[in-house]
Amino acid sequence: MFRKIAACILFVVFLSPVANAQFFTTKGKNIIGPDEKPFLIKGTNLGNWLVPEGYMFHFKEINSPRLINQTISELIGPAAAKDFWEKYLNVYITAEDIHYLKSIGMNSIRLPFNYRLFTSEYYMGSGDSARGFVYMDRLINWCKKEKLYVILDMHCAPGGQTGDNIDDGYGYPFLFENEKDQEACAAIWKKIAAHYKNEPTIIGYDLLNEPIAHYFDKTKINPLLEPLYKRLTAAVRSVDKNHLLFLGGAQWDSNFEPFGKTFDNKLVYTFHKYWTPPTVEVIQDYINFSNKYNVPIYCGETGENDDAWVEAFRKTLDSNQIGWHYWPYKKLDNTRGIVTFSIPAGYDSVIAYANTHKNNFEDIRKNRPADVALIKKALEGFLENCRFKNCIQNKGYIRALGFKPVE
Repeated sequence: MFRKIAACILFVVFLSPVANAQFFTTKGKNIIGPDEKPFLIKGTNLGNWLVPEGYMFHFKEINSPRLINQTISELIGPAAAKDFWEKYLNVYITAEDIHYLKSIGMNSIRLPFNYRLFTSEYYMGSGDSARGFVYMDRLINWCKKEKLYVILDMHCAPGGQTGDNIDDGYGYPFLFENEKDQEACAAIWKKIAAHYKNEPTIIGYDLLNEPIAHYFDKTKINPLLEPLYKRLTAAVRSVDKNHLLFLGGAQWDSNFEPFGKTFDNKLVYTFHKYWTPPTVEVIQDYINFSNKYNVPIYCGETGENDDAWVEAFRKTLDSNQIGWHYWPYKKLDNTRGIVTFSIPAGYDSVIAYANTHKNNFEDIRKNRPADVALIKKALEGFLENCRFKNCIQNKGYIRALGFKPVE
């Protein structure tokens, strides 16, 4: 009898994938990888895939997913817009993209997503509450095959956590003042964590991207940030004690003042930096925070600059043992990213309509292009051009990140 029990224990310990799963953890100021050695995050953000942004479509005023969808629906109709998004989700990021990112030297990616993918709210062509897992599972399987790790980033939270276009909300960070939104946010994170609790390809969860824009009263809202993080942490930890949790500072992930002593043993504090001098002085406050509380810090977003700046700031981060995910991976007609793709024929008409102010339905009718077939062809061209096989490497940018372009 004893031998049978012992054999069963050995089977569970050595053969069970859950028991053998190796997860990231923290030790002092270091993120520790599955090999139990310090792991320095180096990779990119898959921006504009699950959270479309207007500037990456070359739109000026139309900037959030909701407004982009409205514009495309006005141009070609809601049924055709639905078809556009379904195709878009299947071609913008593919297994080929993930293989390429690994091949140039990355060890991880950050995946921005919209909470609506896990609700019945209409978003990017569907209202299926399970669709978030369809795209995430597929991506994670690609990454698992390539040995590329993943951080899941709630870029858009219920009610809006930022108060600007990036949270796909309504111009104010209502999340911090609305109980139902907080309840929904915690429930979605719990749902995601329960689904991925035994998935070692995932490094962890970035709970709220760039909370509380600088337009709002910091004295009123900033004190609400850490209590909400504690609530979200409790929701995740009720089902998942394996993964790291990433906490972004207030004012676009720039201000760590709302944070006190760490309240979980697997926390990483994340900051974002754009358009500042690429020197240690601009990140010294975060380094001081790390030293004070003996916790890891990480740069979740940076970039959107020329090659010289990208290289200089990357070296600043590397020399201070701070991991990073540069923003973004793929971008239309632009060299400030890892790859780019060309503007399709006729797309100037799409841009012109999007950039025209429309105050009422009369304006929509007056400004809508008469040649709908041309608009549809331009949007089909966008979908074709963004496929990995049609993308162009920005080799200088890639080298600036310390990676090697594919020759």
